[in-house]
Amino acid sequence: MNQSGNYPWFVKRDLDGFFGLFIDNLVQLLVIIQLCTFMCGMGAESDGANLLYKTILPGAAISILFGNLLYAWQAHRLAGATGRSDVTALPYGINTPSLLVFVFFVMAPAYAASKDPVYAWKMGLIACLGSGIIELLGSFVAGSIRKSTPRAALLSTLAGIAIGFISMKFAIEIFEKPLLSMVPLAIVLVALFSKVQMPLGLPGGFLAIVAGSALGWLMTVLKTYWVECPEWLIVGAMDPSKIQSGIAQAGLCYPKFAGDILWKELNIMYQDPKQLMSMLTVIIPMGIFNVIGSMQNIESAEAAGDKYWTFPSMAINGVGTILAALFGSCFPTTIYIGHPGWKALGSRAAYSSLNGIVITAICFTGVVGVIQAIIPIEAGNAIVLWIGIVITAQAFQATPKRHAPAVAFGLFPAIAAWGSTIMQGSFFKGAGTTIQELLAKGVEADVNGFLIKGLISIEQGYILTCMLLSALVACLIDRKFISAAVWSVLGGICAMLGITHAFQVQGNVVSGLFVGAKPADGGLGFPAYQIALGYFLMTFIFLILRTDKLSSEGLEEETENVKRKLSPSFKDIPPEVHI
Repeated sequence: MNQSGNYPWFVKRDLDGFFGLFIDNLVQLLVIIQLCTFMCGMGAESDGANLLYKTILPGAAISILFGNLLYAWQAHRLAGATGRSDVTALPYGINTPSLLVFVFFVMAPAYAASKDPVYAWKMGLIACLGSGIIELLGSFVAGSIRKSTPRAALLSTLAGIAIGFISMKFAIEIFEKPLLSMVPLAIVLVALFSKVQMPLGLPGGFLAIVAGSALGWLMTVLKTYWVECPEWLIVGAMDPSKIQSGIAQAGLCYPKFAGDILWKELNIMYQDPKQLMSMLTVIIPMGIFNVIGSMQNIESAEAAGDKYWTFPSMAINGVGTILAALFGSCFPTTIYIGHPGWKALGSRAAYSSLNGIVITAICFTGVVGVIQAIIPIEAGNAIVLWIGIVITAQAFQATPKRHAPAVAFGLFPAIAAWGSTIMQGSFFKGAGTTIQELLAKGVEADVNGFLIKGLISIEQGYILTCMLLSALVACLIDRKFISAAVWSVLGGICAMLGITHAFQVQGNVVSGLFVGAKPADGGLGFPAYQIALGYFLMTFIFLILRTDKLSSEGLEEETENVKRKLSPSFKDIPPEVHI
């Protein structure tokens, strides 16, 4: 293996990447604190507070540190093998979708039934362990799946998530508090789109955080000393009292091994098949989706120029999640969406190491609340928004031009998922009619013209549906009808099993519905047998209309690939790193 002496241990642009990744991970920690406090009985006045700050957060830190350091090491190995100095480590952190699903459908119901935060925590540990095992097992087959899946299908899903759950979310937050957020936005856009060097050579992301924090505290001063200060001028002012409460919560919190507790709870659950099956209906789909998501993010990194081998990258991810469960965290970790953005920032490997070290220090000292009180989250919104923009652009730029419609088609389920999230949130905050009551009236039930059943159906299992639909269209564009038929059959099987499209609703709570499972007491179930049949009918259409002749664009590309493989320069391309 060639060793590269010019791959830096640290570059200034690592600070940009660190602040973006750190803000993202910090948000996840704050979400954990908020949800566990209000939904799992772990508030400051309860016995669960020590569980949250002294067990869950330190356990999460162990998993984050493990993955960040190994992915940084992996970047150094890739740089050594290829002789390049521009390799960027895979971003890594807590898995947001799993976090939300495990709280809402595992931990919160367990707490509601028992009123015991410790029991809710144990159920979360089991869900986290199960997800990690599925991720680890998935690493053995993910490489083969990647090879047989069009790149458009892998990147389209990420683009859809980037539009709805990253870019849109943070764009809304920017315009919610414009005086606090738009100056950092301007700095980020100038530094990263125009490539203008910032004063003193400081990273743009760092300056954006400093500027946003300074504006927040300037508003605080105005609010305190300007008696007649207009209300619109102080939207985004900080709350100094939160610093005191954050300091009161601080203290050394060492990680605790929870493997023995986990093992005992697994033995108890083994004696209750009904409860075990209920847990598996949440763990299995989330584990599968995490495997697919990680695989897509590795493909995204390769499209950006960093070719990591699938197996070790995903194995690190799975082991990290298992470590989280063994040390008391209920929340899986994952390879983050956004590698092209971190690479475009100029980050290398140190941004990953820094993130792991700083997050660990924060969790071990319990100063999460202090950080939140000093640095406004809005100051980092522009960085994360920019990451989402780059991911979306990559889906179209790193795929063949003819596959652009396939990328666009694959966006719909993810956008529907975002819309469904907004809809469910509005119902929770509203009064009167629930989603269940509307759906009980029939399939024509709608919200502002959008059919509720169709909206929820297309978003259930959207990570997988995005990939299936995009792959199907990409194959049809290339006139690979047999391949398109295979993808549509897979779509039908997933729908029939309830992995995608099927759902149940109880009041305003929407969740998946596996084949053979019964809806919760008093709830409505919507299996996806009609959608499954629709996929199979599509398969029939593809087969009777098939032709094996490649389109002219596809033929030209195949010719170029052959020429490239035959050219002398092809031999000079460094091999893929399998470490």
